[in-house]
Amino acid sequence: MTGQNSPAITATPRGKAPLAIVVGAMALGAGYALVLGEDANWDWQNYHEYNVWALLHGGYPRDAMPPGFQTYFNPVIYFPWYALRHALPPVMAGMIAGAVHGLNLALIWWLTRLLLGTAAGALTIGAAVLLAAMGPMTLSEVGTSFSDIITSIPIIAGLALMLAADDPKPRRYLLAGLLVGLAVGFKLTNIVFALGLAAAALAAARPPRALLWLGLGGAIGGVLTGGGWSLMLWREFGNPLFPLLNSFFPSPEMPPITLLDRQFIARGILDALAYPYYWLIGDNRSSELPFRDARFALLFVLVPVAILARIKSAAARLARRDLQLLLFMAVAYGVWLLLFAIQRYIVTLELLTGPAIVLLLVRILSAIPAARSPSGLSRNSQIAIVAIAAVAAAWTQPTDWWRRPWSDPYQPAISARLAQPATYFLLDKPISFIAPRLPAGSRFYMLADQALPILPGGLFDRRIRAGLADPLPGGHWELHIKGRTIQPDLLLAYGLSVDPAQPCVDIESANLGSVLVACPLIPHAP
Repeated sequence: MTGQNSPAITATPRGKAPLAIVVGAMALGAGYALVLGEDANWDWQNYHEYNVWALLHGGYPRDAMPPGFQTYFNPVIYFPWYALRHALPPVMAGMIAGAVHGLNLALIWWLTRLLLGTAAGALTIGAAVLLAAMGPMTLSEVGTSFSDIITSIPIIAGLALMLAADDPKPRRYLLAGLLVGLAVGFKLTNIVFALGLAAAALAAARPPRALLWLGLGGAIGGVLTGGGWSLMLWREFGNPLFPLLNSFFPSPEMPPITLLDRQFIARGILDALAYPYYWLIGDNRSSELPFRDARFALLFVLVPVAILARIKSAAARLARRDLQLLLFMAVAYGVWLLLFAIQRYIVTLELLTGPAIVLLLVRILSAIPAARSPSGLSRNSQIAIVAIAAVAAAWTQPTDWWRRPWSDPYQPAISARLAQPATYFLLDKPISFIAPRLPAGSRFYMLADQALPILPGGLFDRRIRAGLADPLPGGHWELHIKGRTIQPDLLLAYGLSVDPAQPCVDIESANLGSVLVACPLIPHAP
């Protein structure tokens, strides 16, 4: 079924075309971000903003996990977005981020050109780029702080480098592994793509050599982006991945459990196999918010059809790099389904559905004599591919992670009652994004994180009690989201309760219509 790689267009095309593609892709990303508005997503409110700010302003040794367990996720990947948001007007920051995100489409253009070889033309490559661009999670993350759409760039580049390696030169595999390793170090959930790359290497011309150099490059990349942070966690908590995998690297600051968000995991094999068809009809069981996507269902149908086409005709032969792409996607998807099944984590696969669908359509149509021409596929066949891509793309419904109009950027007014440094007890999530807007030197203690509660006598409990013994001039306050029920028992554990004699203070929240509430605290009267 497979064979040597078919004649391909040069893996690193020269001339003005690649530059024009890069500029065009970045312009599309910037333009789409302009249309969407200012990012106010839940994760930015919870930890993307706070973690960077805390690292820059001494929050880690002072506070007690304001974002909850996400406090100790590697913040390095969020530094560029933090810098943009704090240095530039919101619309400029969003458009620059969108432009960077648009680089994914330039890589898809390159990868598709590489895969299709002589079948690569304006129509087929355009169809692949259109399909890639219209992923519901991909669209939803443009111009946001989410890292999935950033780490997809080195992952796709690494995969393309490996697929381009007809001659298995170590430097190509080393660089491919390095790029994917960088992504894993930035965000550990990208491990699914490292495993996918290893699976793809098994179909290389010389698998042992490919795996060796990929592994070496991956290790270097992971250490570069995640090594320093893991070393800090090891020193502080005895767990280089804290709070994850605490059953393997037990830290006294939490129970010996493996912390994973498994709310979206399939309930059985048949349920797992049906996920692409759930997405087709808008069933968002793998995401917090609604979306719709036809492309994975289409891909699941095309794979067996491509196998049957190969049986019927040698013209439908799958080249080695075709198989490697499909292995990468299948293994990454399977591991993702077992570990997370959180839709945002497969933005990379969303992007790769574009070239994968077009590749399979080209191979299938090549088995039909009437669909071929002396130079490859007939014009009508290429138009048919574009039509299929257009229908699948039009069916997409992206999700919405919360935006604000550019005309109303997030600039909350802070009450004069909160003008002095104070101690804030957080009784809800997400709230920690407000920390940079409150007076410098304030302290922030999270009491309500179910995944990582404060252990009596532990590091964070001692830190909180030391802070109470050394009060700040602004006093003690609790913070929660208006309309939600608070748990007074959490405050009672520290001898505090809300002062009924004083009014609370409202603070506009980042997402429209939401309000944070700060209530003054006093020693609890038995």
